[in-house]
Amino acid sequence: MIPLPGRPEPLGATWDGSGVNFALFTSCATRVDLCLFDGPHAQVERERIALPSTTGDVWHGYLPEVAPGQLYGYRVEGPYDPSRGHRCNSAKLLFDPYARQVGRTLDRPDLFLDAPHSGDGSGPDRRDTAPWAPLGMVVDDVFDWQDDAPPDTPWPDTIIYELHVKGLTRRCPGVPAPLRGTYLGLVEDAVLDHLIRLGVTAVELLPAHHHVSEPALAALGLTNYWGYNTLGYFAPDLRYATAAGAAVREFKTMVRRLHAAGLEVILDVVCNHTAEGDTHGPTLSWRGIDNAAYYRLQSDDRRRYLDTTGCGNSLDLRQPAALRLVLDSLRYWVQEMHVDGFRFDLASTLVRDATAVHMDGAFCASITRDPVLSQVKLIAEPWDLGHDGYQVGRFPAPFREWNDRYRDTVRRFWRGDDGQVGDLATRLAGSSDLYQTAAGRTGASVNFVTAHDGFTLLDLVSYRDKHNDANGEHGRDGTDHNLTSNGGVEGASDDPVVTGRRDRMRRSLLMTLAVSQGVPMLCAGDELGRTQYGNNNAYCQDNEISWVDWRLDHGAEAFLTFVTALLQFRADHPVLRCRRFRPGRSCPEGQVQDVSWLDTGGNDIGPRGWDDHGLKSFAMCLPGEALDAADAGGRRIMSDTVLVLFNAAGAAVDFQLPDAGDGRRWRVVLDAADRSVSTRPVQQATYRLQDRSAAILSAPRGTP
Repeated sequence: MIPLPGRPEPLGATWDGSGVNFALFTSCATRVDLCLFDGPHAQVERERIALPSTTGDVWHGYLPEVAPGQLYGYRVEGPYDPSRGHRCNSAKLLFDPYARQVGRTLDRPDLFLDAPHSGDGSGPDRRDTAPWAPLGMVVDDVFDWQDDAPPDTPWPDTIIYELHVKGLTRRCPGVPAPLRGTYLGLVEDAVLDHLIRLGVTAVELLPAHHHVSEPALAALGLTNYWGYNTLGYFAPDLRYATAAGAAVREFKTMVRRLHAAGLEVILDVVCNHTAEGDTHGPTLSWRGIDNAAYYRLQSDDRRRYLDTTGCGNSLDLRQPAALRLVLDSLRYWVQEMHVDGFRFDLASTLVRDATAVHMDGAFCASITRDPVLSQVKLIAEPWDLGHDGYQVGRFPAPFREWNDRYRDTVRRFWRGDDGQVGDLATRLAGSSDLYQTAAGRTGASVNFVTAHDGFTLLDLVSYRDKHNDANGEHGRDGTDHNLTSNGGVEGASDDPVVTGRRDRMRRSLLMTLAVSQGVPMLCAGDELGRTQYGNNNAYCQDNEISWVDWRLDHGAEAFLTFVTALLQFRADHPVLRCRRFRPGRSCPEGQVQDVSWLDTGGNDIGPRGWDDHGLKSFAMCLPGEALDAADAGGRRIMSDTVLVLFNAAGAAVDFQLPDAGDGRRWRVVLDAADRSVSTRPVQQATYRLQDRSAAILSAPRGTP
């Protein structure tokens, strides 16, 4: 097959209806061979074709005879000189970084490890990887979007539901067996009805880029279940498709149906490192294509990778090729796959220069200027494992941030730690200590008490220690900084005193989340009582430890009803979703403060109260009439007054209720000690709140 010169743009394999243009960036190659395979079981390429043309650092060629469905990879000849950062090795079949679909995933990862001697510069590993290498597939991008219209929910109204595609659907009885664990299973009616009933507005998918498992996990008979080990930045993960060659179409179908249900789609993306690991890791793609153009290398020893991720390598977004890869990928997922935003794993790595973190560097500047990417939802996990990697509160607009300060404070308070009330008030009010400089954006904080990484909500109140034996690392993996309380017994318990306390704490934790300024995020299955049996690092558990159990007994159904009512209350009360920080000053009419912090006697907590380390009970009052907000038409937004009571003490407390104003009477909306969801008036001037409990009261505007 004789190729035509083709074009240098776009990178990847592009079908135009008559043939396919192949284009690959590499600044160090002396030859690039396109390898065509007859099918996923082929042991060797059917044909090896030298790309005939170069434009700058892009090698390209056009093949009229090739059509969608063709499997392919590359072999790159060039320097193998690790001391200079080069690792070209034509024995390694390489995956196209711009492949839109995976035709064959990695098999036998152990065979891809470089021979032990190869890292010292003495020579490349000459074992041919063609029989097992991952392959790209030429794809036809035509898809009927049927007038797809993303919901475009404003940040203040957003409620995020973090989920794993397989984990949420694998055991769902309402999903047909062939679709469980797939993109299509996620948009079956049983799942969509649950998400709509719950009241979330956006789903955040754990990594859906195609990934491979680490050789060390494969040796233990485990897999990288979460998917934080990316191989294809443009390719949907093959394991969630119902058939080979269907991943792109089924991912698009999933997005279209989620949008039709009013749900936005946010992708968790791993742009900080790749699946190639450290110096002795597998050569799968970038390492053999242009190692020095994609990775951070140690300045004093370019054989080795500078690792700020804990995963063996770090992408170097100071390099034009690496930055372009990330930006092109993000635009592709927005423009071609119609996703609505991204959560960036270990985002501090993305903004590093040679020595430190710089928010005004190429990555943030490129995002801010980009007419496509600057308009979608962007969330940073604002830390990594490198020097000065903890950057909470520093990412610029339009980024929001995962706020682990929020998580830790809420956990400490409900565990009963001393001295937490002042910090909790700051978190409830939007974490102004972190985000006040961000143009007053209360929504800059993505608030959460649980996430995929760590204990589930039920485990948070059921285990004091991690129980990670199933991970094969003798309990060494996973953080020891969990801030948990087991309620008096480690693990499952039938003791009604213990289970009652745990139930109150779960409700109180989620009530705190729902009434906090910022963007709340729930972890999938917490509303159903999901447990990981004390495993706080279930990244390698593709089994019932990680899969959501949808069976609902009476207690689980009651808890789900409670969570649903809680999120509906947040949606119905704009006073919980302010666009600006509440500084605690009087409203324009001078009648009430925009927020009041009260002790159990109904008095303002003064300086002495905030300094009281033994204080564990307090109230937050948000007067509806002090809400300074308007709708799109300029009309003032009205809200009921909301009073939230918090009691992390080990005994019940009587709260003296403040005057609701204008002869109005307080009504109890939700109480963590009450499984029923029924609004009722408060008949007395005091309200008794059980230990480890929160309660929400409201005073409807204009109704005495």
